[in-house]
Amino acid sequence: MGSHARPNRIHRTGVRVAMVALVGAALPITASGLAQAATPGPTHSAEQNAQQRGEATTAAGRNQAAPQIHADHAFLLDARDGSQERELWRGAKADASVSMASTTKIMTAIVVLKHPEWLNHQITVKQEYRDYVQKVGGSTSDLQTGDTLTVNQLLHAMLIPSGDDAAMALADHFGVGGTSDARIADFVSQMNAEAEQLGLTGTNFDSFDGISHGKNLSTARDLAKLGQRAMLQPAFADIVKNKLFKTEATAANGHTRYYTWENTNKLLTSYDGALGLKTGSGPESGYALVFAAKRDNRTLVGAILQGSDSKTRFDDATKMLDWGFAH
Repeated sequence: MGSHARPNRIHRTGVRVAMVALVGAALPITASGLAQAATPGPTHSAEQNAQQRGEATTAAGRNQAAPQIHADHAFLLDARDGSQERELWRGAKADASVSMASTTKIMTAIVVLKHPEWLNHQITVKQEYRDYVQKVGGSTSDLQTGDTLTVNQLLHAMLIPSGDDAAMALADHFGVGGTSDARIADFVSQMNAEAEQLGLTGTNFDSFDGISHGKNLSTARDLAKLGQRAMLQPAFADIVKNKLFKTEATAANGHTRYYTWENTNKLLTSYDGALGLKTGSGPESGYALVFAAKRDNRTLVGAILQGSDSKTRFDDATKMLDWGFAH
């Protein structure tokens, strides 16, 4: 990876500070029915009764034609058997390309997971990863300079607390080139190539973590489809379901470092059957959420972009899922 150990050719979610500790050292870290008299009423033919039932059903369908949510940039699909998807509902702006913030990291993970044989490969944290987070004011998993973590651990650090530092470490090591800038640029090119292959026509990446340079855009439809594809990867699905994740890394002095990361996706603790997926937020992006849940052998995946506040996106997702499972 990088220019030296490349595989066979082969945002932004709000600042989250992970808890880290070094062994031997402390670091800051109604149907309601009223009884009625049996008064004879008009009689109807079977055909008339059926027609009335049909009209009632149609009226009920109109009343429940859409989940009552705030977001216009929203989309919900039924993942069917996992490899196919079926549209259930879309918002008025489901196909409008807008800033997607840290939901970008779903594609970052997909590109990395094209090489599952590298999950146990070890990567050393560079000071530039920490400097980058401080410079852009990004979300962090608080990786410590000189610590060595596996690719799998870095995926956890990127997807659970939404660490921009972990995302940069992965882009730097899975990209190709003689410098960090060149490797990151190559990695972003890989992300766009994957988006094109998946038919995500409303999506373009200019960032590995969602800190946009002006053209890091997607649609609610595309992100729901991307989330569905990501959940087909067992390693990805295993990561994003974690409410809390604790792991050990090797520090530069050889001691053990303990990391604890809390998931930014509050659906995991509030919605029965929630599977993940990824949050995002930023000044241009508002509040974003790509989510998935499973009930009665049905898996639904949805996306919300440009949410007005953090709580509303989770409320909207809950209403969308409830509506989807009811239909």
